Amino acid sequence: MYTTTIEVDNQIVRAVQYDTMFQLEPLPYNYNALDPFIDEETMRIHHDKHHAAYIDNLNKALSDFPDLNSQSIESLIKNLDTLPEKCKTAIRNHGGGHLNHTFFWNILTPNHGQKPEGELHVALIKTFGSLDDFYTQFESAGLTRFGSGWVWLVVNTQKGLEIVSTANQDNPLSEEKTPILGVDVWEHAYYLKYQNKRAEYLKQIWNVINYRQIEENFLKALS
Repeated sequence: MYTTTIEVDNQIVRAVQYDTMFQLEPLPYNYNALDPFIDEETMRIHHDKHHAAYIDNLNKALSDFPDLNSQSIESLIKNLDTLPEKCKTAIRNHGGGHLNHTFFWNILTPNHGQKPEGELHVALIKTFGSLDDFYTQFESAGLTRFGSGWVWLVVNTQKGLEIVSTANQDNPLSEEKTPILGVDVWEHAYYLKYQNKRAEYLKQIWNVINYRQIEENFLKALS
């Protein structure tokens, strides 16, 4: 059972319950753990407000479709074309927002300065020529994503690495590609610290990328 509340002037005036499965999990680290590259206030607002709102709206959209509650969020996003028209757009937007942000929190780390190793490192060099070339191409894809969206490193259907970007809260799973790294380029992800300097945000975020998690994602995608 999922409960969401309606507040007016900080007073709860109504509680609404839905038979849904999606809830906001805590961050896997403290709000200030990514300083100085991502500030505490941005993390609090991004997680507690933006991510929470996606979950609230996803649960509301699913409240009329209890048969969908047994599906994982990954399954729902992979199979958007099979969903009822009444809830498809809401699940695409808000379900995508929930999936993307859950993924995002876990590919960030307070252990600053990690570098790719092992099979992931070999694959990056083979695909992009060098780590610097990979960083440049990834940042360019994020910088040229018009408006709001995400930039991803994915494993495609040929088991190769590829950089893609998606609009809004779309996820590569909907295109049969498996994301192993994703960076949010919506302004709410960086504006408090970097203002309009998306390029600087994309350069600095490498300092908090969790390459151990990305390696795990990569090996799982290959298998």
